[in-house]
Amino acid sequence: MSIETKSGNRTARTRGVALSAVRGLAVALVALPGAVLCFCLTLVSVALVPIGVGIVTTPWVLTGVRAFADWRRLLAARWGGVRIPRTYRPLPEDANPWARTFGMLRDPATWRDVRWLPVDMTAGFVTALLAFALAVYPLEGLAIAAGLWRVLPEGYWYGFVRVTDQTSALYAAALGAVLLAAAFRLTPLLLHAHFRLTGAVLGSGQGELAERVRVLTETRRDAVDTSAAELRRIERDLHDGAQARLVAMGMDLGTIETLLEKDPAKARELLAQARESSAEALTELRELVRGIHPPVLAERGLGDAVRALALRLPVASEVNVDLPGRAEAPVEAAAYFAVSEVLTNAVKHSGADRLWIDIHHTEGRLRVTVTDNGKGGAVIGAGSGLAGVERRLGTFDGVLAVSSPAGGPTMVTMEIPCA
Repeated sequence: MSIETKSGNRTARTRGVALSAVRGLAVALVALPGAVLCFCLTLVSVALVPIGVGIVTTPWVLTGVRAFADWRRLLAARWGGVRIPRTYRPLPEDANPWARTFGMLRDPATWRDVRWLPVDMTAGFVTALLAFALAVYPLEGLAIAAGLWRVLPEGYWYGFVRVTDQTSALYAAALGAVLLAAAFRLTPLLLHAHFRLTGAVLGSGQGELAERVRVLTETRRDAVDTSAAELRRIERDLHDGAQARLVAMGMDLGTIETLLEKDPAKARELLAQARESSAEALTELRELVRGIHPPVLAERGLGDAVRALALRLPVASEVNVDLPGRAEAPVEAAAYFAVSEVLTNAVKHSGADRLWIDIHHTEGRLRVTVTDNGKGGAVIGAGSGLAGVERRLGTFDGVLAVSSPAGGPTMVTMEIPCA
């Protein structure tokens, strides 16, 4: 191994330790207040259910808890390589507050979230903060030896070293060097341990197999329902669109045969109308085919299909694609129509004037992120377009995460297992 290679590896490792420390601090600063707030609101809201107030507030509070947990699932996957499945039971689209409240309270995943919050505000906070402290604390020992000891109060302790003069300051520096060497190995491990702890509590544990069967059953039912609805849509579009125009064109041709010798001028007029009807029918058939499976998707792949989709949007958009190859056709189709639905929602409801679409493949998963600079407030709820996207992705074991604070921006992340 050359000197340049060793130096490059050392630099990359140092950068990785520093990044793990910063991420640990960021998680710790959000974990403690976020977990405390979610836990307190949950307890108060559930306690108010018997008097009726909690019937209204509990769905909103638990939706917020799920959003907080989804954000941590996303960080666990991105920063720790820990996959935490999202196994919430779907609620009926027309559920009233009573049904939503008790539907969410009967969901085992809800209580896993509630159990996770105290763990996150204690052990989770400590492990995340340690990842930062272990990388930063050794620097204090080195600074003490460099002269900081002169301004420290008398009898200052650095670890187990009592700093009183330059000699003891050098002992502190030696201890700092040992801790710094330990930080190079332990800081990334501590951050990973934090996410492993999150996965252990948020994961479905011993009931994972039963939960998996339930999720697969529901996604299969959703896939069947979606396919049936799609077939009905195609039949309706054919009946009301192209079929009606073709029937009218056939009637016009019959009339033209009658008028061909009696009134050639009228026949020519009807021929022009028939030509326009045939062109319109052809356009409608092309649009219908594009809605079933866009030709550009079949010919050029997901990246170019999304670029073509973005060009038709009424707002400015930027598409970034980094794919090593093509996925299986069903996965590409699911991702394409999921992106189409998310973009449609963003254009209709977000008030955004700019969109960013990022598509890449990492760690065996196709990841698509759609970000807009709109007003925010998007949630995955019954009856929303995002709920339909979640069901579509669930058929392929995909997940959907939404970050949409009030005032924006909104970031929708979709992941599908994909070779």
